[in-house]
Amino acid sequence: MSTPSLAGGMGGFSGFTRLCKGLAVVLIGGHIVVQLLPVAVTYLALIPARTIPFVWNLVTSGYIEQSIHGVVVSTLGLLFIGKLLEPVWGSREFLKFIFVVNFFTSICIFITAIALYYITRKETYLYMPLSGFHGVLSGFLVGIKQMIPDQELPVIKIKAKWLPSLSLLLSIAISFWTAESATYLPILIFGTYMSWIYLRYWQRKPETKLKGDPSEDFAFSTFFPEFLRPVIDPVASIFHRMLCGRFEASNDSQGYTVGGTTLPGSDPIEASRRRERGARALEERLAAERLGATKGTEELGRDATENV
Repeated sequence: MSTPSLAGGMGGFSGFTRLCKGLAVVLIGGHIVVQLLPVAVTYLALIPARTIPFVWNLVTSGYIEQSIHGVVVSTLGLLFIGKLLEPVWGSREFLKFIFVVNFFTSICIFITAIALYYITRKETYLYMPLSGFHGVLSGFLVGIKQMIPDQELPVIKIKAKWLPSLSLLLSIAISFWTAESATYLPILIFGTYMSWIYLRYWQRKPETKLKGDPSEDFAFSTFFPEFLRPVIDPVASIFHRMLCGRFEASNDSQGYTVGGTTLPGSDPIEASRRRERGARALEERLAAERLGATKGTEELGRDATENV
């Protein structure tokens, strides 16, 4: 089966899913609200000093874009990447991914801001309004890394598996020249990490009744260059044992491993199936778009003939 291009699957201003369109309306509506009623930022954005009692901002902050360029980037990213991921994951799983990543990213930012306040005693960390959908956008890049890691970008010839890493590296580099980095960089970092945690350990696979993606191609060290992995792997394994021991016990009992031996249908085979599903979904979407374009051209030709 031929592998479709990433640009082809995400290109074109058609084929957007109904769910992505609805979420785009939410993002645009949230931006309009905070522009017309600036006081709404106090209640909808994440302001650590006011999260208690306004605990709902742990949820709402992820859907509020305070700048025009932020809402444009988030809306376009949602529509174009969403039509690549949602057909493979399913609408329910896609929506669950967005909610979980947004929520846990907000929790991580809240804890970090409180910790930084106690360390530095600067009240800026407590009262800076933080919000934005870009944590989920960075999570979408992690999803692409998992689904079609070896697909090359059409212009710069870089494999899709490096998209999350390059995005973070570029954001960190830009942060040295902008004062706004404190408002977006933590969201990007935690969004990337929490999306990897979700896809690696929590996402359910209906076809196998297992959770997560234990393949070596999706290990945490794969976000880093090859020469750094011998250093990253031991550190990552410590956090893996601390945070994910229950996951290992659950999956061992369900069939990932028995006595340390991988069973058929788990690591490499499951990863290969996932990539095949992603490629197949891209092919079907491209075929549907080409068919729609052909029908539209034929109808225009018939109309022109009838008018003549």
